[in-house]
Amino acid sequence: MELLKLISLFKKQTILVIGDTMVDKFIWGKVVRISPEAPVPIVEVTKETDVLGGAANVASNITALDGKVFIVSAIGEDITGKILTKMLSEKNINYSYLVYSSCRPTIIKTRIIAASQQVVRVDKEVKGIFERSIELKIIKNIEEAIPKTNAVIISDYGKGVVSSAVLKKTIVLARRYKIPVTVDPKIDHFKKYKRITTMTPNEKEAIEGMGLKNIKTDEDIAILGKKILKTLCLNSVVITRGEKGMTLIEHNNKITNIPARAKEVYDVTGAGDTVISVMTLALAAKADLLSAAEIANFAAGIVVGKLGTATTNHQELADVVKDFYNK
Repeated sequence: MELLKLISLFKKQTILVIGDTMVDKFIWGKVVRISPEAPVPIVEVTKETDVLGGAANVASNITALDGKVFIVSAIGEDITGKILTKMLSEKNINYSYLVYSSCRPTIIKTRIIAASQQVVRVDKEVKGIFERSIELKIIKNIEEAIPKTNAVIISDYGKGVVSSAVLKKTIVLARRYKIPVTVDPKIDHFKKYKRITTMTPNEKEAIEGMGLKNIKTDEDIAILGKKILKTLCLNSVVITRGEKGMTLIEHNNKITNIPARAKEVYDVTGAGDTVISVMTLALAAKADLLSAAEIANFAAGIVVGKLGTATTNHQELADVVKDFYNK
């Protein structure tokens, strides 16, 4: 499918995103001296910004490309949760299927940035599976939302939303409704993502998820990908490889290495969210796997050229594709 036409079809797609949502806070400043109390820099703060993180950033990537989104997650009944829902609303993300927990805080990750470099990150979170009552509400909301969508993304950050029961139910429902289900995996859960359409691990996730070592060459990656397909009964797997781009391994053992498209790399934060978002939008629009991976690769090349948790939009992506093919 021609890539520009594919991008134009994104606005007709509705995606269900299931996973761990969080707020990414950025504290921006400048380093003026070293602290007399300890050998650490003193950062003078110039501004603070909050952006959607985790599964919420996946949803944000989709709406930035004109797709529609329902998000299923669990957050706390707290100030951070209110900040999160306000940002979801501003991004036109339907959050009516969120579940609220009085026992867990909304996750917030705070990054301190000075001179365009991250100085430190502070995470405020409680990990682990949610109590059964919350898990059942999550499953109920998935059952209600999934018939309204064209594809499902499981955005697993290992914080508790994507339990074994939630994962199993989601995959069964997606297969029942004959819609693609894609996964941005967590290493600890890697072998539980069986019979999905595709997953998009980075090299580290793929290697450690399968418990392998000494994976270095393109041939090694191809063997790794085939092993993932066989073990998990997948249609395909896309292994993202940083400056080497990505490798698509399909169920017919076809291997395609797609070179990286980034002009400059400033920050890889959220790049995996962009890959899974764009690939799923493309699959929802009935693209073949290679076209879906190629357009996701272009999108990733855009966001790594931006500082912080970033997204790309319809026009920006279309322009990059045009520029590449008009060379």
